Amino acid sequence: MRLLLPLVLLLLALPAAATELKIASWNIAWLTLRPAHDPDLPRGLTPRQPGDFTLLADYVRRLDADVVALQEVDGPEAAARIFNPRDYAFFFPDERDIQRTGFAVKRHIRAIRNADLAELDLAPTARFSQRRGTDITIEQEGRMLRLLSVHLNAGCREGPMDPGRGRECDNLSRQSAVLAGWVAARRAEGAAFAVLGDFNRRIPDARDDLLAQLTRAAPLVRVNDGLGNPCWADARGGRPFISHIFLGGPAQRWLVPGSLRVLVYAERDPAMRDRLSDHCPISFRVRMN
Repeated sequence: MRLLLPLVLLLLALPAAATELKIASWNIAWLTLRPAHDPDLPRGLTPRQPGDFTLLADYVRRLDADVVALQEVDGPEAAARIFNPRDYAFFFPDERDIQRTGFAVKRHIRAIRNADLAELDLAPTARFSQRRGTDITIEQEGRMLRLLSVHLNAGCREGPMDPGRGRECDNLSRQSAVLAGWVAARRAEGAAFAVLGDFNRRIPDARDDLLAQLTRAAPLVRVNDGLGNPCWADARGGRPFISHIFLGGPAQRWLVPGSLRVLVYAERDPAMRDRLSDHCPISFRVRMN
């Protein structure tokens, strides 16, 4: 016993290993419960059938993420069709848009909702607006992680974000400035943070206009940097990501190396893209220590 006691005391003195959290981002492509021909839906959109929700719910279980940043989800009722509300709490911005950003967070994790990043919505009264950012803070073992789910303007996937190239690039440039302001505010606070979601933008290297604007606001790690996206890949291989994950502040060192994953759908028929999503869930792990 005398030999065991010092060993026990030593083990008690060691810091406990931090719990890993799995965080994901998923654009679920017009996930809504609205009926066909609803005037707020685009023409030609094929509504999902009950079996489609069952398929998506199965992928939610396979993903098994602690936190999922959502895009293109029509509020908590639609989210609850594929995320079990007994297991997940939902956070969505104060807007009526069908294509909302949001979060699904497992209920054992303490989550605080922050004010929406409303400035990202450049056309709040339009039929199809530019979408607010959803801003939450999660707490794990006394450490805080600020998370922002975004879905930026489409139509300026590469090249200069020059207003002279058209309205879409002008919109993305304006949204990038808003996002850079949010990042700069988190840096000033010394907060650990992540920005994740559908940026509708390929980022081939550090010279990209959007990336350069964000990294001027704060040093960032892009979790999917230099990797190809295998979602709906064909014989030519993977595609460039347009969804991205950025970590800033202490969260940069919380990243578990090599933890990025893409949950690729088993279905290969191109018609399934409309029933599932043209985006696959992407995930990573953090150890908040």
